[in-house]
Amino acid sequence: MSMREIDKRTRLSRRGFLAVGSATTVAVGALAGGGILIDPRGAWAVGLQVLKPDTAGTLIRMARDLYPHDRLGDSYYAKAVETMDAAAAKSPESVELLTRGAAALNEAARAKSGKPYADIAAEGDRVALLKSIEPTPFFKKVRGDMITALYNQPEVWTKLGYEGPSAPEGGYLHRGFDDIDWLKDA
Repeated sequence: MSMREIDKRTRLSRRGFLAVGSATTVAVGALAGGGILIDPRGAWAVGLQVLKPDTAGTLIRMARDLYPHDRLGDSYYAKAVETMDAAAAKSPESVELLTRGAAALNEAARAKSGKPYADIAAEGDRVALLKSIEPTPFFKKVRGDMITALYNQPEVWTKLGYEGPSAPEGGYLHRGFDDIDWLKDA
């Protein structure tokens, strides 16, 4: 069994590229029953059911700061926030917690830097703001929900070098994990 290579490129279809067009800023549009947040720089879009686009934008930046991976584009974090939005649609309390929490984080960011959280360029400044809200239920919810929402994406598994569950393939024993040719030469 040979070692597989990880494709580090973010896939973007022609249709996806055309959907974001030549816009230069985050665009917000309305859909029936929700909204959409589009970032043409990263070529991703988030279909929202209950969260507002500005809340989702804050959560995407927060998710990237909580779980930073240089190999992952913002599209994976956006998809995770979309998953959180779908879960929040079933719980008005969650919608309230996420909306108020993101607003409070933006307020704290404006007090320190005059900008909303997502617009602060220095990662260290954003992390300091996150540390200041670490004991809050909002922070705990985003940190906890994001683990599942981000790392349950098979596309993320590929980017991080995880081949997926082994049980459907008969386990790990006979899938190349027992090949230790380097030890024979020692």
